[in-house]
Amino acid sequence: MKLKFKTQAYQTAAVQAVVDCFAGQPSVGPEAISYRIDPGKEARGQAIGSLLGDDAGFKNADLSLSDAALLDNIQQVQRQQNLPIADALVKTKIARVNLDIEMETGTGKTYCYIKAIFELNKRYGWSKFIVVVPSIAIREGVAKSLEITAEHFLESYQKKARFFIYNSKQLHQLESFSSDAGINVMVINVQAFNATGKDNRRIYEELDDFQSRKPIDVISANRPILILDEPQKMEGGKTLDSLVNFKPLMVLRYSATHKTTHNKIHRLDALDAYNQRLVKKIAVRGIAVKGLAGTNAYLYLQSIEISTKKPPEARVEMEIRQAGGNIKRVPRKLGKGDNLFDLSGELDQYRGGYVVADINANTDTLSFTNGVELVVGDATGDVTEAALRRIQIREAIKAHFDKEQALFLQGVKVLTLFFIDEVAKYRDYAATDEKGEYARIFEEEYNLYLNEMLDLDETAYVKYLKSIATDKTHSGYFSIDKKSKRQVDSAVAARGENAGLSDDVDAYDLILKDKERLLSFAEPVRFIFSHSALREGWDNPNVFVICALKHSDNTISRRQEVGRGLRLSVNQQGERMDNPAIVHDVNVLTVVASESYKDFVAALQKDISDSLSSRPRVANEDYFIGKVLKTPTGDAPVTPQMAKQIYRYLVKNDYTDDADQITAAYHDAKKIGALADLPAELKPHTDQVFQLIDSVFSASQLSDIGDDRRPKKNPLNANFEKQEFKALWQRINHKAAYSVEFDSDELIRKAVAAINDKNEGLRVTPLQYTIQSGKQIDQVTFDALKSGEGFKVAETKVEYNKQSVYSAVKYDLIGKLAEGTQLTRRTVAEILKGINVAVFAQFKTNPESFIAEATRLINEQKATVIIEHLAYDPVADKFDLDIFTAGQSKRDFSKAGDKLQRHIYNYVLTDSSIERNFVKELDTSSDVVVYAKLPRGFHIPTPVGDYNPDWAISFKEGTVKHIYFVAETKGSMSTMELREIEKTKIKCARKFFDEMNRRYTPENVKYDVVDSFGRLMEVVR
Repeated sequence: MKLKFKTQAYQTAAVQAVVDCFAGQPSVGPEAISYRIDPGKEARGQAIGSLLGDDAGFKNADLSLSDAALLDNIQQVQRQQNLPIADALVKTKIARVNLDIEMETGTGKTYCYIKAIFELNKRYGWSKFIVVVPSIAIREGVAKSLEITAEHFLESYQKKARFFIYNSKQLHQLESFSSDAGINVMVINVQAFNATGKDNRRIYEELDDFQSRKPIDVISANRPILILDEPQKMEGGKTLDSLVNFKPLMVLRYSATHKTTHNKIHRLDALDAYNQRLVKKIAVRGIAVKGLAGTNAYLYLQSIEISTKKPPEARVEMEIRQAGGNIKRVPRKLGKGDNLFDLSGELDQYRGGYVVADINANTDTLSFTNGVELVVGDATGDVTEAALRRIQIREAIKAHFDKEQALFLQGVKVLTLFFIDEVAKYRDYAATDEKGEYARIFEEEYNLYLNEMLDLDETAYVKYLKSIATDKTHSGYFSIDKKSKRQVDSAVAARGENAGLSDDVDAYDLILKDKERLLSFAEPVRFIFSHSALREGWDNPNVFVICALKHSDNTISRRQEVGRGLRLSVNQQGERMDNPAIVHDVNVLTVVASESYKDFVAALQKDISDSLSSRPRVANEDYFIGKVLKTPTGDAPVTPQMAKQIYRYLVKNDYTDDADQITAAYHDAKKIGALADLPAELKPHTDQVFQLIDSVFSASQLSDIGDDRRPKKNPLNANFEKQEFKALWQRINHKAAYSVEFDSDELIRKAVAAINDKNEGLRVTPLQYTIQSGKQIDQVTFDALKSGEGFKVAETKVEYNKQSVYSAVKYDLIGKLAEGTQLTRRTVAEILKGINVAVFAQFKTNPESFIAEATRLINEQKATVIIEHLAYDPVADKFDLDIFTAGQSKRDFSKAGDKLQRHIYNYVLTDSSIERNFVKELDTSSDVVVYAKLPRGFHIPTPVGDYNPDWAISFKEGTVKHIYFVAETKGSMSTMELREIEKTKIKCARKFFDEMNRRYTPENVKYDVVDSFGRLMEVVR
């Protein structure tokens, strides 16, 4: 299987932030940056330069922007994202420009910097890049990413990057790196140039096998752009001193957790990633070990299960006397009234009141008549480490099957990852079958659960399970001993940033080679055992369960532990499962912890909170002043008056405390759609103002980490079979494709007017450049000349020029605009013809800025025209009734409310207080026959993303005008308070239902937006 890559808006934004920092830098062709490579000294029997064949090299063009221009660009990028504004260019001994890009683990950090390489090459002609990484694990992962994205970027940029891993014994690759005019990427791990081993020193030595040259001199002559991956792991003094030798043009630092900050130009932290649904949601299965006074009765409550056919049952592990007299711990299902003393074969520890008194599915508790009460996940009595590990393995298998059953029909392969701290626990070469303790426990527990699954109906999923042999469904990824070919414990780093990690290339190579194969159903391996020292190499997108079968230690944080499974999953076609409507129904990562749910979540949330160090914590007037609000007419800065209004609004409604920190009351009200109204002056910017408030950190914002044991399936009831519901479904289950036919002349008129507009039209800043003059120093020595210090700068001045000083560079203006706007060259040419002479003259002043601004303005006009000329055409395909059952995610019943009469499920989970009240009245109304909260898989395509209506309702015939109704519930009916994107989607939905009614239904389906049941009844009557 091949992973498919697509252009994602959030990744494009990360790349654009880097590229925009150099706006005004001229685009330079290869001919302008060629140089002569030092051919080295003649080796015995070899002509000078014969290794190279040609002594021409191609280095990166120098940065021509002044410090002031660079700082101005950086500040502009920071303003666009409401990041803290830099007051100076942060220079280091390594480079003049140092940019920090913060991206959460699992959001495609490597993809982003590879794309940035292509974009910097396209915009400015830079072609020499070095990716520096802290460990062999990350190095191998980067090389793999360069390999699997090559085809994707070839489609976008019509070129491939030549990449290689630096090896001191294969220095011919440096010749190619220098002499090739295309994009060249060298990947190097920090140990290759800052360790003291013989091979590591070679980079600084004049080598006979490299024509008496130093490899570092050949590298530095290219003025490479350095990309540091995980820079916080490379901040030792020795490493920083070594990086100076590369003489980089600039340094780009990519990490989720920057320790030292420079000029931060992009932030996508843990909160952003979760709220934008770019990573998996986290759920935890904790195990709370309790010592109950006065008893050593062993009990472990795994789960409470419900069904429509019988009362709740508790799945419990307990001790039972076997026929031969041996005592064994086995799982049993218990019902109300069951006596453990009888079930155990009359074991004394269960004597005295261990009779099941109550099984509560809403609170997940099991009570006995003697007063003992267990919550799901509790283990009591004699809980040894061996028992705890067995419980963890059983929980991981249970979580795996739960996910697999839901995702199988969606074509998503589920992987479970076990981290262990010694190979012998999995692979024991002294045993005849070579199985270690954990491998045996796994197979026992797997077979127990598998037999339960095989009792179900013969579905495609059950057939799939039957096709896989138990011993083939798990595999180990460990280091391999070169002589014996056996799996062995990895050698790990004892100190430094990589303490506890392995640098075993072979082990990582094996993991990475199998990365794509493991995603296919044809590959039987679903459970993976890996050494905890190899954890950094694991980032397979379909890891859905992580279980660490090891003592917790301080070398790894909870956040690092879950990081291996945060990437969004892919299906059998290699496509990411990232539809915003269902992304967190599909993508839930379960962590099986060896501690209680409460303890694990508290530690994980502290890790996440500590990582959000760059977020502002105080919401006062000073914070809001000068921030940028994105409005349909362009960016609007927050004035002091607006800042005062926002601050007063927060104080008045108790949304901030005495220390001006955001309170839980604000976030709670926001979750249920009950925020107080903003002042009238701020209402036009409602969405943007709340985004600004949300950017201030509050502990209440931390992502909701679910208890993985609470959710249960919500079975369909008899209402689903009613004819009225079937008739309603037949009327709304059509699929359609949209098309847009608009008049090019109309777009041309609107684009020209927008570009020429006096206030909001196209404006560019003039180019500025630096002129430095100097003279040769008085005493010139050989060393000074060799180090480039034979001249001293005497004067530096900045010049501004209305006429581009780089007029020798030719731009395909029409081509660039056509590419950026996806319009034909003819349409772009017509727009350019209509531009005022004075506006068009700005192209000479700053071509790059002119192209970027013109593209933005044309795209804005294009978006408005598209909605005006939208049309829907039905397609043959329809939504199937399976949408209500297939892949239905489990829900937390503690928030489900009362049992319902008229809904197709017994319980419904609502998103807001408005929806809760709406359900109460729908369910008690004698006019309503049946209704359904539409599943997220039911959606209408629109140009601004898929739209999922809320409700489908069937009324009693004869009582209302519209029997069949599709409703959207909103807190406010005022279009001023709806977000622009919501308004657009609602307009599209109206067009969709109008077209479906015109084509198909004799009795029309009415679609409308309502804010209450009362408003709904007004519309239908």
